[in-house]
Amino acid sequence: METRTAFSRSEKSIKAYVVLSACALVAVVAVASAGQPVNTFMWVRAVLLPAVAVLMHRMTVAAVRGSRRAAERVRALAVVMPVAIVGVDLIPGVCPPWYTAAQIVCMLPVVRVAFLTRTAAPCAEHG
Repeated sequence: METRTAFSRSEKSIKAYVVLSACALVAVVAVASAGQPVNTFMWVRAVLLPAVAVLMHRMTVAAVRGSRRAAERVRALAVVMPVAIVGVDLIPGVCPPWYTAAQIVCMLPVVRVAFLTRTAAPCAEHG
């Protein structure tokens, strides 16, 4: 698969990740507003992940335009993020099961990016 094609497809997945992570933030706000317990970890994660999603989208766009550095970063993040995020959420007592499920759903598009970009040749146009 050509690199630009792989990253163009990845861009759509990252857009889905942006939307899903924003929905997870809204869910945390809704749960807290309903008087249910929301811990500091959940608040921090819920605020940071949409910001990371936007940054990852910008890197993916740069990779589509030929940035080798951005492509390498997107590849690395797409592999590390799902493992780290879901792994931490699975530690007993860190967060409730509904939040873990929400984070798993958020990571599905990122996992797709990991597969799409895994075999894509490095970009040669820019550094």
